[in-house]
Amino acid sequence: MTTKTLSDHLNWRYATKKMDPTKAVPQEKVDAIIEAARMAPTSSGTQPFELIVVTNPEIREQIAKAAGGQAQITDGSHLLVFAAWDNYTDDRIDDVAQLNIDARGDLPLIHDYYNNLKANYIPRDSEMNYAHAARQVYIALGVALVAAAEQEVDSTPMEGFDPDAVDAILGLRERGLRSVVLMPLGYRDVGGDWLLPMGKVRKSLDTLVTIID
Repeated sequence: MTTKTLSDHLNWRYATKKMDPTKAVPQEKVDAIIEAARMAPTSSGTQPFELIVVTNPEIREQIAKAAGGQAQITDGSHLLVFAAWDNYTDDRIDDVAQLNIDARGDLPLIHDYYNNLKANYIPRDSEMNYAHAARQVYIALGVALVAAAEQEVDSTPMEGFDPDAVDAILGLRERGLRSVVLMPLGYRDVGGDWLLPMGKVRKSLDTLVTIID
């Protein structure tokens, strides 16, 4: 049996347009994708986001309406909602510092590092901090997309939705969160997805990559 490479998995995946509503993703595969997102790197290890996993059909129907009726949200079996912190706060950064202390010991450099982080982040405008947190979400999203491909689970990253509506549906603002991107999980409808038979389109290496020796 030939072991698939990372390139094999990346060539297999695509932004699935039509999912088969009769096929549910096994929980162990969902767990593996979630764990990959949890393990993704983020700036200063803050992980300034939460991942909401929605399986409830009625709630996914509401979210689909806020996303222009994109059927993957309801045809897939799971919807991952990546929601960033709306701001950095003393308490949030202190919690991250404590995680480091618990894992690595009560080292002065940990206190110095996160106190310096607070001195830089807390005075900033909340929108700037939210934008920074949202960029960390995309790191986790990228890792989750690769993990889904490795699990041979189809997925589609989605920015095309009304975040205010999704925030209201899920009660995110009350928790200091704002939805950033959606990621439905499911299995491609082999006979019904117009994109499936089309070749993958990517820029050539010489167009995309500049090497500076």
